Amino acid sequence: VHAFITCNLSVPFTVFYNCADLNKKKSPSSLTDISMAWVCHNVEVLCVAQEDGSLRFRHCPVFPQELADQLLHRMADEGVLNDRTVGIFQNLEHLRLRRACIQSSRLSAEAFRRSLCPHKLQELNASHIHSDVTISDVLHGLTSSKLCRQGLQTLLMDGLRLYGGAGEESLQASFSMLRGLKKLSLAWTDLNDRGLEDICAIPMLESLDISGTNVTDLTPLLNCQSRLLSLNAHGLQKVEMPASSFISVLSKLHLLRHLDISNDRLVMDRDDLVQQLLERPGMLPQLVSLDVSGWRGVSGAAIQAFVEVRPGLRFIGLLGTGAGGSELLCGDGQLKVAGESSLTQLCEALRRYSDRESFIREVLAHLYSHTSDMEEPQPHIVKLVLAAMRHHTDSPHVQLVASACVFNLTVQELVLGMPLRLLGNVVQQLLTAMKNFPNHEQLQKNCLLTLCSDHILQVAPFDRYEAAKLIMMMLGNHEDQTVQRMAVAVVSILVSKLSTEEIAELGAEAYIMKQLLSIVQQKASLGVVDSTLKFALSALWNLTDETPTACRHFIQCQGIELYMELLESYYSESSIQQKLLGLLNNVAEVEELRMELMNEDLVEHILSLLINPEVEVDISYFAGGILAHLVSVRGAAWSLDAELHSTVQEKLVSLSFRTFQPFYPLLHVSQCPGVQLWALWAIQFVCRQNAPQYCDMLQSEGGTDILRVLSSHADTHSDVKSLTQNILKILEQNIHPTSSGTKRGNIISVS
Repeated sequence: VHAFITCNLSVPFTVFYNCADLNKKKSPSSLTDISMAWVCHNVEVLCVAQEDGSLRFRHCPVFPQELADQLLHRMADEGVLNDRTVGIFQNLEHLRLRRACIQSSRLSAEAFRRSLCPHKLQELNASHIHSDVTISDVLHGLTSSKLCRQGLQTLLMDGLRLYGGAGEESLQASFSMLRGLKKLSLAWTDLNDRGLEDICAIPMLESLDISGTNVTDLTPLLNCQSRLLSLNAHGLQKVEMPASSFISVLSKLHLLRHLDISNDRLVMDRDDLVQQLLERPGMLPQLVSLDVSGWRGVSGAAIQAFVEVRPGLRFIGLLGTGAGGSELLCGDGQLKVAGESSLTQLCEALRRYSDRESFIREVLAHLYSHTSDMEEPQPHIVKLVLAAMRHHTDSPHVQLVASACVFNLTVQELVLGMPLRLLGNVVQQLLTAMKNFPNHEQLQKNCLLTLCSDHILQVAPFDRYEAAKLIMMMLGNHEDQTVQRMAVAVVSILVSKLSTEEIAELGAEAYIMKQLLSIVQQKASLGVVDSTLKFALSALWNLTDETPTACRHFIQCQGIELYMELLESYYSESSIQQKLLGLLNNVAEVEELRMELMNEDLVEHILSLLINPEVEVDISYFAGGILAHLVSVRGAAWSLDAELHSTVQEKLVSLSFRTFQPFYPLLHVSQCPGVQLWALWAIQFVCRQNAPQYCDMLQSEGGTDILRVLSSHADTHSDVKSLTQNILKILEQNIHPTSSGTKRGNIISVS
């Protein structure tokens, strides 16, 4: 496939490697998978149009048959298989198909017949095609080919309509013309009794799925009793046969190894259908699997007796029956049981019934109870729950209960035992649920409960930018305080993990600024100091960092007026003051916006924070930063009182710190460069202003050792290293030998 791509290449080859890089972020992918993905996304580039509008490859080597099958399947999965692109498979010499999967694709009957039916197909999956293609169309195309009539062994057409137009009342071709067909699935179609009669005349039929169809009478099955090995008759709600007649037909299918007569409505077995099957002497002695899930009120004793005389039985479905509590049916041995009596049975049910919504809902309800007090991580169960969520993205009930189960399975220490890739999948599935049901408050709560995990938000691999954007959009739909608190907390942490470019993109979204300021305003009006307020302020601070567009949105949303009020009302709350001043400092860094801060009351308040000896050092630092920007020769000219201008300049020169202790944790080698630079700038500033005092302070507090470690560490950012060495030089020039006679050269080492 790699050679095929190379010879067809008419776009930059880096596209191919970019595709590889994207795959590596999730998990190692084979070269074949990467190549297939690249071909799917560039099929138009690799092809030329034929007279009928379909495509063909410019250059096409002979594909191994398995790769040709994989390419068709991948095109269907990627959503690029249509009447144009399927034309590449008209090249029978180079692309030979045997196992064709066109599930959920968009093909017309003519394109299907022209491009796929000439192949010597052995298997065809045409389920759930998103077009007007009918079962009749597929049959007509297949039976028009001698190769398919004789060689096709497996045919899946779940979810299709039997006929097309209103006037069509019979099939264009007969099922029985497919002489080699062994497996046929027509689940959830409008198959009727006449169609079943035709099917049962297929000479080699061994496996049949008629689940959810319009069949009312199973008597035609007797025509294939000498060959039928598997029968799926799940959810047959229109059967009109008496239970005794139904069982009589089944009893004559002596070769049957797999039988599914489960009921998707989970109702009482009032006609004792299952009971008659279980108690009938000599019934289906060859059975390997039996599924009677959904029939409530089944006798546990009858189930036990049935299983005991069939040692070859390997699976029994008992979900919703009330049976399955005995040791024989625990499901831990060779006999697998889908039920609700244990975690083992529930996991088997999740595996078996992933595409059956009513059963999945039943399973998840029981699973929630079983996982409410887990002690050990269960990643395999999480995977099964996520699979159920993926299969039923449009079911609010499934998403609701599944999200609750995910929370149970990842709460507290349990999350630490989950593979990171699995946690990334958890986040993605929860975000999908939140996006699909933005107004479902309880579902939003469930998803946010799981997302409110430092471990998940910090280390799980997922798109944090898209996650933050989605959650902020969702936040506008809910006034519930719990939803607000969790959403703002998650967004605040996510924003702190974004790159500068991503923050700039997020900050450019005006609605995000409005949402966060609205929450701050709401909390301020109540005079409360809670986690929601603090997280909202932190998010705003991060969003405006080096993001002029976000700073403009902040001003346009009357953010400065709001923050002036907050500075006054939360004067004694240092944690709030820090966040308020941090954002205003971000605004002050934008030259063209400094004029917006030229408010006498605001400047005087900030000045008071700068000179107040009781104010914490980080607050003084931000206050000094804002004022320094305002009196800077660059940017807007000073428009306030001249005396105030002089006072600000004077106090900036006399800025003092009682200790550098708050800065030392910020200088640890594990901190990000931005944090380190912030602390270093403050230390350098005061050391230059008053070297004797602050150089001695650094020396006595052990700050010089911290600076040397930071300067010499291999991972230290070049800007951080440069600023660190500048401070060390200041120290070297101003520090005095200690009374013990320590030489100056031994105190400071810039190397």
